[in-house]
Amino acid sequence: MRRRAAVLGAGLLLALAGCTSGGPPHSQDGAPTATAPVPSSSAPVSAPAPSGHRWQPAPGTSWQWQLSGTVDTGVDAAVYDVDGFDTGAAVVAALHAKGRKAVCYINAGAYESFRPDRSAYPAALLGSGNGWPGERWLDIRRLDVLRPILGKRFDLCRSKGFDAVEPDNVDGYRNDSGFPLTAADQLAFNRMVAALAHARGLAVGLKNDLDQLPQLVGDFDFAVNEQCAEYHECEQLSPFVQQHKAVFEAEYNLPTSAFCARSERLGLSAVRKHLDLDAWRQTC
Repeated sequence: MRRRAAVLGAGLLLALAGCTSGGPPHSQDGAPTATAPVPSSSAPVSAPAPSGHRWQPAPGTSWQWQLSGTVDTGVDAAVYDVDGFDTGAAVVAALHAKGRKAVCYINAGAYESFRPDRSAYPAALLGSGNGWPGERWLDIRRLDVLRPILGKRFDLCRSKGFDAVEPDNVDGYRNDSGFPLTAADQLAFNRMVAALAHARGLAVGLKNDLDQLPQLVGDFDFAVNEQCAEYHECEQLSPFVQQHKAVFEAEYNLPTSAFCARSERLGLSAVRKHLDLDAWRQTC
């Protein structure tokens, strides 16, 4: 779910098993969890949006990605990407008071058995597990059923004051979903997701799905990518930067010395994170 399921193998499962909640986490190379010096949040945060109604993050915008634990609002980052269900409006307001922008993480392409709206998903739409407990791929061909469900999720984001959404698992056609999904099915679903966000005045990020990035860059306001440096894919994200749209990159297994120089050259906003996406991060 929060990670690229297509490459979720034994190594990543072992890494996840090694994360505990009983003490402070450590980086993959055993480094202590003290946060490295981070760039000032005075870095460029946005570029003017043609419509004037929607936030548009610019390349080079600093970010923090935290999907587990209590949100640490003291991290010096211009953008916070946090869980839409677990994060309250008061946290979003506190981030805004500090001049931050808030991105609402929402699972779009997979079912989650632990969410309060789980009963809204018909059993016929639930496919294979995606490698994360309680999650199953969805039959994204059923736009008629998923549109109102996701619309309510995005309404939740808007009601809490979020500036944008990060819809996850939007590459089911590249995975063993349990359904005969095609690239055309995925494009239709992803564009529906983007339209739902835009209709609510929210910016929307494209999560991974690099193969369809050329077709979707015009529909999305920024990109979120995992491990493009580790898998030698970062150049594929250049169309977003060329359109003055931010690319938020996270690496789990590489030291910053192995990816920062290239990420900065390409205009990506890169951080190193723990696999469980707690508050810890290292920046370039």
